[in-house]
Amino acid sequence: MKHLISAGDLSRDEALLILDTAEELARVSERSIKKLPTLRGRTVVNLFFEDSTRTRISFEAAAKRLSADVINFSAKGSSVSKGESLKDTALTLEAMGADAVVIRHGASGAPHRLANWVRGSVLNAGDGTHEHPTQALLDAFSMRQRLGRLEGLKVAIVGDVLHSRVARSNVLLLSTLGAEVTLVAPPTLLPVSVERWPCQVSYDLDAVLPKADVVMMLRVQLERMNAAYFPSAREYSRRYGLDRDRFAKLHDDAIVMHPGPMNRGMEISAEVADSPRSTIVEQVGNGVTVRMAALYLLIGGENQ
Repeated sequence: MKHLISAGDLSRDEALLILDTAEELARVSERSIKKLPTLRGRTVVNLFFEDSTRTRISFEAAAKRLSADVINFSAKGSSVSKGESLKDTALTLEAMGADAVVIRHGASGAPHRLANWVRGSVLNAGDGTHEHPTQALLDAFSMRQRLGRLEGLKVAIVGDVLHSRVARSNVLLLSTLGAEVTLVAPPTLLPVSVERWPCQVSYDLDAVLPKADVVMMLRVQLERMNAAYFPSAREYSRRYGLDRDRFAKLHDDAIVMHPGPMNRGMEISAEVADSPRSTIVEQVGNGVTVRMAALYLLIGGENQ
């Protein structure tokens, strides 16, 4: 495994290796001294062309806990045209000797292009509406931690699938790991290609909830709501929001997830978000250990 660009590139064994490694690293996080010398002397560059406080801090914490040197490179506001700036930036990183580059970019496919230009490992921290593989890994890790398995789990992913890189990565990874995924969304918020995805589709949240072991609510991208994907925010919430009444339809062991940031009261009510069956806070902590595992497996080997 040289890069982590798409959740679909991972074999079942590779995905399980990342999750099992994260589990071992999670034990380290419980110690008073959290640092490991594993990546001492390695350089990890966080290259963010789009804002994302949580993902960037999570990768930074992961690299620092493994004793790597971290360079944060915020490319926001750089006026060079996209293709040109990415290649120039890649050459700069190459000159710095980056062992790993964590990239978030507004253009789908940018990490793939970057991987052709640098010798180090590339980790996709979100590209356009394409993928976000480490989010899918931390979600799978959180599910396995709470429910003890992934094989055969029924997972409902609800909301704006069209613009969600989290949904796509989760569908690919979870199907590889043997879970059964159902996407629940209005037809206007599903991608055209969805029938080729390894999952089922439903427009009816109430029909799906009683059978679900995991319900993952996607953030409503309110900035897109005025583009007539849906009549109104209130109407969306009424049909696809997870409130107290809908929550009551879940079986007793089912869990609720959200990749964050949440719109409380929109796609998820505050009391559901804060309930003991919500993994939302755990997901953030699990993000650090899963990203530690990914960095360790990609650049921690002796052959670097």
